[in-house]
This record gives sequence, structure tokens and C-alpha cells, in this order.
Amino acid sequence: MNKIKRITALNTLLVIMAQAFAQGPNGTGTYYQAADGKSGKELKTAMAGIIRPHNELEYNDLWEAFRSTDARADGKVWDMYSGITNYTFVSKGQQSYGSEKSGYNREHSMPKSWFDDKTPMYTDLVHLIPADGYVNGRRSNYPFGENEGERFTSEGGFSKLGQSTTNGYEGTVFEPNDEYKGDFARIYFYMATCYEDNISSWTIIEKNGNQNNIHSEEYDVFAGNTYPAYTKWTLDMLMRWAGNDPVSQKEIDRNNAVYELQGNRNPYVDYPGLEEYVWGDKQEVAFNYENSPTGITVTVPTKDISDVNVYTITGVKVRSGVNKSEATTGLGKGIYIIGNKKYVVK
Repeated sequence: MNKIKRITALNTLLVIMAQAFAQGPNGTGTYYQAADGKSGKELKTAMAGIIRPHNELEYNDLWEAFRSTDARADGKVWDMYSGITNYTFVSKGQQSYGSEKSGYNREHSMPKSWFDDKTPMYTDLVHLIPADGYVNGRRSNYPFGENEGERFTSEGGFSKLGQSTTNGYEGTVFEPNDEYKGDFARIYFYMATCYEDNISSWTIIEKNGNQNNIHSEEYDVFAGNTYPAYTKWTLDMLMRWAGNDPVSQKEIDRNNAVYELQGNRNPYVDYPGLEEYVWGDKQEVAFNYENSPTGITVTVPTKDISDVNVYTITGVKVRSGVNKSEATTGLGKGIYIIGNKKYVVK
């Protein structure tokens, strides 16, 4: 009886220890714990509940915020629209931008007119970036897409504007550089998730011309619902962009900086490939905030140890008195407690 009690107490202790060591990526701790076990549409909704509450910044605060979120290694402005700029951070913008490299401004990567300039989207730092003012102006509020640049091409062909060549849409689109397509895709995944309760009402209609001759072009970007939120051509393109341009250290650093200022995160940066679990081929796979198989590689230590016991995350002993250098050899994928540390076997 005493032995059973000791075993039960040990198992309970191990479970408590496992919970104490449970951590998400990038120092997120238990931030995403409420989404644990969810998948597909429900995972998106659970993530919305986690990331939607955040500090709403003032629009003028963004100039100072960019110093933390969008500084290159040399301290200059990290511009994702132009490849030739070398801006020093400023405290306010200017009235006009006559050419590329003449100044930068605050760019809503998801144009503010799409959500009728409403808050908190209007000042959400996740999708607001510093960008060359002239190239930003040429982009206007056109959707992202792929094109030949017949209407505009920035210096060196870094970004371009023209008729869409993406299957499913023929309107005018703005194409960012390949280097940042994944960044913008993950920003758009964030917007569809964070503002799940709003996005179904967003409409994009561009009006060109004078009062007597107005041409209206409706951009076929939003699906008019909370899920999938984007039309097929848009979602297919964003998924492809995200896959071709994986999460970079720049995005990770920016995500951490935004969290410090705004108090929320972009889960599609913290969990590379998360979009596949929300919209893609892995919609039936349950999310595990501390061991979600989204392409994050965990290195398991195999040296510098003595004999140890190995327990599963639920406290079941699977190995006794093995050398720690061989403790994880041959184990199936999962989380194990070895000594007083948690190890993840991929």
C-alpha cells in the first residue's frame, strides 16, 4: 500500500513538474495554452481569443515604435517596399514623396480603407510597417498579388504593380519582393485571426476618376465570412508565399518587439507552418502549444550525463537506469522527463 502511495505521489509530482516545464516557442511560456487540442476553424477561433486583447497604440506612437520593431542591424529603417533606401528614423512624416528614396511613412500592409479606418486595426503594429513613401503611394490600396510590373516597378525591380497573373484574379495588384512575401502572408493570417469577429464585414471597392466618370473595381480578397475569411485565390497565394519564404529571424525579433509594446503576438511567426493546421492539409491535426509539429526543430542533448530514469509527460516510467547519452535513443516522438528536465523527441 505504501509502495502504491509512493508511486502515485511520484507520478503526481512528475505531472506537476511537466506542467511547470511546459513552454511554447520564442519564450512564449503558456501564452498559447488555451488553444491546446484545437484544430482547423476552432484553432483559429481559439487563437483569436488569445491575441485579440492587446494595448491599442496611438497613431502618432508608431514613429517611435518603429525604432524597436523595424530597425536593421545598422540602426537604419528596415524598408520592405524598396531595396535602395537607407533611412534614419524620424519622429514624424512629411507631406509628399516625389520619388523613391525621398522619405518613409507608416504603411498599413492591409490597407486601412479595407476596414474603413476603424480601430484597433488602424494602429495594430503587427501589420503597420515603415515603408518608402513613394512606393507606398504607388501601391495605394491595391491587394497583394503577382504581376509583370507594367504599371510600376521600383528601383531594381524590388516591388511592382500591374495586372494580376495569379490564377483566380485579373485585377491590379502590388507584388512585394520575394524576400518578404512570407512576412506579409503571415501578417494577413494574423489579421484574419485576430479580427475574426470583424473581417466578414470588410469590403474593398476602389473608385477611380472624377465625379462624372467613376470606375469602381471590387477587389476579390475577402470571402465575407469568418472562415476561411479570404477568397480562394488570395488564400492559395498566401499559403504558397508562406511556404516559399519561411519565418526569418527578422520576423521573430519583430514579433517579440511588438509584444513588448502591444502585448500580443503573431502565432504564425511563433509556430512556422501553423497556417497548415488552420487552412491547409493538417486541419485534422490537434494543436499542441508546447510540441506543435510545425517545423520547429528541437535539439535533444545526448552527452555529459550519468544513469537516469526516463518518464513520459504523464509520469509513466519507460526506461530505468540508462546512460543519459542514450536516454532518448529509439524513443518515439513525444515529450519525456529525464532528470529534472523536459526533452522533446522529434
